[in-house]
Amino acid sequence: MALKVVIGLEMHCELKTKTKVFSKSLNSYNDIPNSCITAIDLAFPGTLPVVNKEAVKKALKMAICLNCEIPEVLIFDRKNYYYPDVPKNYQITQNTKPVGINGKIDVEVNDQLVPITIHDIHLEEDTASLDHYFDYSLIDYNRAGVPLLEIVTDPCIYSPEAAVAFLEHLRNIYKYTDCSEADTKKGQIRCDVNVSLKEEEAKELGTKVEVKNVNSFSNVYAAIIYEIKRQTELIESGKKDEIIQETRRWDEESGTTIRMREKVESIDYKYYVDPNIPKIKIESKWLEEIKAEIPLLPLERKAKYIEDYNLSSYDAGVLVKNKEVSDYFEECLRLGINPKEASNWITSQIMGYINKHDIEINEIFLTPKRLLGILNYLNKGTISSKQAKELFFMILEKQEEPDILIKKHGIEQLNNDDELINIIQNILDNNQSQIDEYKAGKTKVFDYFIGQIMKETKGKANPVKAKEILLSKLK
Repeated sequence: MALKVVIGLEMHCELKTKTKVFSKSLNSYNDIPNSCITAIDLAFPGTLPVVNKEAVKKALKMAICLNCEIPEVLIFDRKNYYYPDVPKNYQITQNTKPVGINGKIDVEVNDQLVPITIHDIHLEEDTASLDHYFDYSLIDYNRAGVPLLEIVTDPCIYSPEAAVAFLEHLRNIYKYTDCSEADTKKGQIRCDVNVSLKEEEAKELGTKVEVKNVNSFSNVYAAIIYEIKRQTELIESGKKDEIIQETRRWDEESGTTIRMREKVESIDYKYYVDPNIPKIKIESKWLEEIKAEIPLLPLERKAKYIEDYNLSSYDAGVLVKNKEVSDYFEECLRLGINPKEASNWITSQIMGYINKHDIEINEIFLTPKRLLGILNYLNKGTISSKQAKELFFMILEKQEEPDILIKKHGIEQLNNDDELINIIQNILDNNQSQIDEYKAGKTKVFDYFIGQIMKETKGKANPVKAKEILLSKLK
């Protein structure tokens, strides 16, 4: 029996604003617990929420990027449930009129564009965070009230690879638009994964299992793979009824999902419109202003790099996968660096270095301006390509300017014709047998001579000039 996996995703991402979504508390990542709070965040009696316009603006910006239908008015609702990280015993969210519905985007999966449809996007407040210890728990309200955007897909994803590609693409959009830092290390992104299996030709979906609050894209992939395996084994062993609609959690240590509770449906939350927040009319003029702020997004930049700069699909994909890398490339272009040359250095030397040292490209000492310095010396013939790579690592290690290092360490290519002629003639005078072998047809001996020239000049000889002189001498 051929089974098909069907996946739906709910991605939560904290928005980048100065203050929280319904209070004036700072929206700031802080290691000191309960330092970014006001009476509103703690739900003191008599306090009232005030909507953060910047949070709404960024939510609308994401809705536009995902080609959603945007309502004329926004309405906030109360989602009622008791949990210690929600001091009001309800969460302010959106159900009646979310910020966007019926969206659609394409994502690249193995060089193919795959359409993903968006059910809705809604703006809500984040909960507090809990730290669990052996016999007690502590609550940190710094996160309570942070603006949280939840993007919910339809059950339209059919592989774990496509699920991860969508999440990575979405994170890039957040960063490109400056709507969020989208930093998983700071807990700014969390994801709920809905997985079901059905027979290949069946129209009805299988029983949906939710894996709650998965905190990294690699864990999303692993959780989906595990659920496919678990559910497949139950179906094939005749235990299909044991797959129930439930919420599970991903346990990274064991590499399994663990049952938490039966799935709670929307009706159990008893949604109703929040009476303390008036309806917000969305003016078309404001939407146009927001739309005008949206930069070229990853796939658009990739197309531009391929069409305008003749980069390969692979190289263009590497450049746009991370906004900071793409911005670095864009700065190189503004400085006048040849696009292909900039791409080659970024995708090979620079990416290799930052991946090895687990840092971001904007953290390295080698700025685009310093890269331009290396390339200017290389293109003028002052240094060889080998010396350029040596200079690259020297700049990063010693954190000094290219011109200073070249003078200090004598990193210059030997271009003087007379000096090269004397060196090459001396080598030939002491290698008559190799000359005879070369003239007898053993052309590989030519590489031997080049090696001797480089050895004699400590790698400084201009290889092009050295080859030209050597060829003329061996005629």
